[in-house]
Amino acid sequence: MAKLGKRTKAIREAFAGKDNLTVEEAVALIKGNASAKFDETVEIAMNLGVDPRHADQMVRGVVGLPNGTGKDVRVAVFARGAKAEEAQAAGADIVGAEDLMEIVQGGKIEFDRCIATPDMMPVVGRLGKVLGPRNLMPNPKVGTVTMDVDAAVKAAKGGEVQFKVEKAGVIHAGVGKASFDESKLIENVRAFVGAVAKAKPSGSKGTYMKKISLSSTMGAGVSVSVDSAITK
Repeated sequence: MAKLGKRTKAIREAFAGKDNLTVEEAVALIKGNASAKFDETVEIAMNLGVDPRHADQMVRGVVGLPNGTGKDVRVAVFARGAKAEEAQAAGADIVGAEDLMEIVQGGKIEFDRCIATPDMMPVVGRLGKVLGPRNLMPNPKVGTVTMDVDAAVKAAKGGEVQFKVEKAGVIHAGVGKASFDESKLIENVRAFVGAVAKAKPSGSKGTYMKKISLSSTMGAGVSVSVDSAITK
């Protein structure tokens, strides 16, 4: 059996016996044990009582975290003419049309968010098998297929987070950095949970939010009281 390092051992001891904490307690515990040599991301994982194989149980949406994610989001925009110029002026990292499609088809995906104007969807649609599995396919339901390119790019750059339930009924996302003040992390966590709560699908039966966990990139996870995470 491999010997545990001092850091790993210390984290395990700190988290031992901790369960169903309040958001405040969980954030304090995670921040206090985020000792990696880089600024770790604080991540949330939610187990939902849904089966996304059924259309009426799909959960997806977008939320603007009040304090941002602390991450430099790279944005690609599919647009032409004036809308392409608007995207560049708004701060998009990559802007193109068929040329960008060819780059993506070649396997070069150097962006975290993909936005498209409606007229570009016939082009972007060819990339479904590439962008879909990465949750990068533009979708009007989350505001990434839009004529308001300026607002979409600025929202993506400013801390907007998309979420989509996976096959096992799990949603996960980054909600800030370990260097954030505790109050800002707590606010972000509750904003994210609130958005998922509002996205409850019509087909959801029984308990919708089953479990919420918080962790840092290199740290252990801790369960959080669902009631504590929901904004009153």
